[in-house]
Amino acid sequence: MKNKIIVKAGEPKHKISKHIYGHFAEHLGRCIYEGIWVGEDSNIPNVHGIRKDVLEALKELQMPNLRWPGGCFADTYHWKDGIGEKKDRPTMINTNWGGTVENNHFGTHEFMLLCELLNCEPYICGNIGSGTVQEMSEWLEYLTMPEGTPMAKLRKKNGRETAWEVKYWGVGNENWGCGGNMRAQYYADVYKRYATYCRNYSGKKLYKIACGFNDEWNEILLKEAGRFMDGLSIHYYTVPGTTWNKKGSATVFTEDEWFVTLKKAIEIENVIKKTEIIMDRYDYEKRIGLIIDEWGTWFDVEPGTNPAFLYQQNTIRDALVAGVSLNIFNNHSERIHMTNIAQTVNVLQAMILTEGSKMLKTPTYHVFNMYKNHQDATLLPVLTEFSPYRNKEENLPQLSASASLNKNGSINLTLCNIHHESSADLLCEMQGKDISSITAKILTGKSMNSMNTFKEPESVKPSDFNDFNITKNGIKIKLYPRAVLSLTIN
Repeated sequence: MKNKIIVKAGEPKHKISKHIYGHFAEHLGRCIYEGIWVGEDSNIPNVHGIRKDVLEALKELQMPNLRWPGGCFADTYHWKDGIGEKKDRPTMINTNWGGTVENNHFGTHEFMLLCELLNCEPYICGNIGSGTVQEMSEWLEYLTMPEGTPMAKLRKKNGRETAWEVKYWGVGNENWGCGGNMRAQYYADVYKRYATYCRNYSGKKLYKIACGFNDEWNEILLKEAGRFMDGLSIHYYTVPGTTWNKKGSATVFTEDEWFVTLKKAIEIENVIKKTEIIMDRYDYEKRIGLIIDEWGTWFDVEPGTNPAFLYQQNTIRDALVAGVSLNIFNNHSERIHMTNIAQTVNVLQAMILTEGSKMLKTPTYHVFNMYKNHQDATLLPVLTEFSPYRNKEENLPQLSASASLNKNGSINLTLCNIHHESSADLLCEMQGKDISSITAKILTGKSMNSMNTFKEPESVKPSDFNDFNITKNGIKIKLYPRAVLSLTIN
């Protein structure tokens, strides 16, 4: 079977929100402390305590938003413990992730500074599990009220004269589990109560995000509280193992494990479609956005590391999961308003790994860098006919694709070949577009578990790609195995 894709360049659809390329940083393991925050007195170069090398690397990705402080941590976090003079901030025990002691030196002001330095929007997840309505309401007042109120005065006292802009606000996290083990009906009432007191203190409308879960939960929540929310969040992790206690190695795996990992990554599209059907039932105007604010691979931790820190390596397999997932999100961007990969540094499918003063960019980082031209571009429909990738009795489409149109008239086309060993010959037909030039980057690895290490930090990185020809019928491409390809077509 031949591989063929038709890009309907003359039929632009809706905008692919840049927020689909969002990130997530939880107080978990070495994500915040050692990963993002080293403190002003550190020997590691920093900007007001924020690691300079990590900061500069993340800037390159053009991160649109960053979710914080959790995750499960969010529903144990009390924001007033993280403001004021650092020497006066109380310590806390991170009961969710290993019982570690945190000094609260990275709090509201530090997070907002990070977002300003990255030129990204903050997405704050509020505490409804162990926090009060007043606590959440006052946090918003502290952040966004210009002046005249107790919290505005407190913010000024702590060194920030002007209010910040905060649009995205999560009302709880996984409240069906670590966020309180609630029933859907109960959470719907709790959500409405807390959301009522999430005021638009700055005069700019908040985008309030409710915590979704499975089909039954989402149905009840949308029915009971849909008119009070702007977004509905779900979480989806790619876990190839048979149980949560045996998720599989991040670096040592078989061809079968490679296949099942990509299979489970692709299955997120079925979850999206089912959720869209339920959302359309209660929101046929598509006002409410689908927010996938935790997604990515989840494997067993690296041997010898703290099991509660969720530190895992990152291989070309992770890159393929990222590429395939982002293609799916792009193609469902009419409903999907935001996604947040978990997590930014040193945790799960991270962009960056650190070890003391050393830092490296993961294969997943490079995928996000290759895909960033899709941000706020206009979705183009694609028609595909792809060869099957067979493993025993199961088949997957060998290729994955999405396309968009930039304001300057160039077309972004991203492709993934998920096959672990076979290349793919592809004909790409551009309908409604004359091709004058193409530039392309490819990311691949010598083996299924190719990765970047601190000894060899650039083993897996993008390179220029020229294995294509422009013909009268379209673009003929030879796409290498286990590869992510981005093309800019003018």
